[in-house]
Amino acid sequence: MRRLTPNLITLGNLLCGAVAAFLAARGDIAHAGLLICLGIFLDFFDGLTARLLHVVSPVGKELDSLADVVTSGVAPAFILHNILADGLADTGSWGTYIPLTAWLMPLFAAYRLAKFNLDTRQSHSFRGLPVPANALLWVGLALTTSSGGLEAGTVFFIMAAALSLFTDILMISELPMFSLKFDFKNLGWSSNAIAYCFLAGCVAIISATRQWYSISAIIVWYILLSLLTRKKSHAQ
Repeated sequence: MRRLTPNLITLGNLLCGAVAAFLAARGDIAHAGLLICLGIFLDFFDGLTARLLHVVSPVGKELDSLADVVTSGVAPAFILHNILADGLADTGSWGTYIPLTAWLMPLFAAYRLAKFNLDTRQSHSFRGLPVPANALLWVGLALTTSSGGLEAGTVFFIMAAALSLFTDILMISELPMFSLKFDFKNLGWSSNAIAYCFLAGCVAIISATRQWYSISAIIVWYILLSLLTRKKSHAQ
């Protein structure tokens, strides 16, 4: 059981993603978004559990990537497609094509994960936007839409489609993105300055908005902070 525990958590992540995709295809955006969040939560803990139990294995690493393709690639694509299709429903025939850009997400996610598995430079920081972070950006928008907290026009949804193309490219880019791993041996400012700044920004965003779209805003903050601190992240 000790060897199986991390993989069982990963399979829980995969199950969340598969059910989320099913629900999103049926139009249940709210529950699909929450299941993606749960899957990403499990994704965080499967690796941590493997390290704590000293059972890290190549199989677990590959299984984790396969689960992430579904939970953070395919399921969010269903959600984004639904959001764009609903938002552009009254724009005529051309509005039916823009939502198709959502299906580039799982393709870029799969490529990013394969690249990540082979890249030895990403042990302490990331190159490109992590796939779960990209998924959370769209989950925040989905939960806001489903709760009635978003009233936007055509221009907004066209910009959302353009942003999805940008974040797709960002996933496979070489942009250094900082890791949220704390140096628990030294919790001082010098070792964790970027992480502390990020957490302070998250608290400010949540306090100011208190809406589901704060999830999306936090991911945007993560991207902006990575851009501002890219030299330091690259050095790490």
